[in-house]
Amino acid sequence: MQPILITGGCGFVGRHVVQHILQHGLTDQICIVDDLFTGRHPEEWLPVRAGYKGSTGLEYSYQLDGAVIRFIHDDVRHFFSDSLKGRGPSEWRGLKAVIHLASVVGGRALIDGDPLLVATDLSIDAEMFHWARLVKPGRILYASSSAAYPIHLQGNEKALPLKESYIEFGDRIGLPDMTYGWSKLTGEYLSRIAASRYGLHVACVRPFSGYGEDQETVYPIPAIAERAAHTEDPLVIWGTGEQARDFVHIDDCVEMMFRAMEEIQDGSAVNIGSGALTCFLDVARIFAEIANYSPVIKPQVDKPVGVQNRYADTTLLSERFHWSPRISLRDGFSRVYESARRRILHDERFRISYDDSYRYHHD
Repeated sequence: MQPILITGGCGFVGRHVVQHILQHGLTDQICIVDDLFTGRHPEEWLPVRAGYKGSTGLEYSYQLDGAVIRFIHDDVRHFFSDSLKGRGPSEWRGLKAVIHLASVVGGRALIDGDPLLVATDLSIDAEMFHWARLVKPGRILYASSSAAYPIHLQGNEKALPLKESYIEFGDRIGLPDMTYGWSKLTGEYLSRIAASRYGLHVACVRPFSGYGEDQETVYPIPAIAERAAHTEDPLVIWGTGEQARDFVHIDDCVEMMFRAMEEIQDGSAVNIGSGALTCFLDVARIFAEIANYSPVIKPQVDKPVGVQNRYADTTLLSERFHWSPRISLRDGFSRVYESARRRILHDERFRISYDDSYRYHHD
């Protein structure tokens, strides 16, 4: 089978993309490029039955149920430039797909706190499309974001369900959300150029607030879940708690990403969302109910929170793709909570075991 390349494949979304490919047998050759800025080394998340085949410099290889997983530990920009040297583009021709997830992102604190670092995403995307026009993969999936939408549509007074057509590449481009939003807006523009001028098969997706069991706690859902699993009282949330988002479980998100990659080829985009707003006060209340306690919910108004309201218009999702999320908010949050609780219990058992061992050897 033809190989699939995943940039940023060790991050939260990338790990689930790899699992989806393996579960559905989409290829027997997966190549991951990731510098592990926010990602985790494959040995931390590949199934235990994955057989280690060896490494050469920055490259590692694993065998899993007949599939070979090649991991290149490198800045993806170096990978793109280096792979155009030597044997040139021919080395990578024949790719079934490129799933481009690589970006500098790490929650609201990073987006607001270091916007010039996040702006590195502009160069990452430019290098990828330059490389792709020479390599010509079968398909490209560009992971955009709901942050690309104009922020004036996401406030207190004028919060609208965000429709794909609200992003126009004419003379009426609205201001997106910080440099992260600008990079994704630019990436979508490059996607359209790659499709129209270079004949590449490109699809864009605009995920809204994705979450899941193994997401890093720099993101709000796993962070609040962990606090609830510790039965913290007060239960802290950032901002007033009145700011609201459209939450989608990562399993649903990845499923729709692959649908989009199959059915969109002109570089246009589709939302991935539920169409429902949930404020963070309600997020905290749901986790408290799942944890079966009644804490005081304590807002922290000095923390970065982003726009006030952001949620998807799902008309295109339902009418063209006949798709909607399968995992309810309550079920998804329950999964995240149980994962946090198991992790806390594991850490507690490890600490007790370590303390007992220390006392045994030092008493």
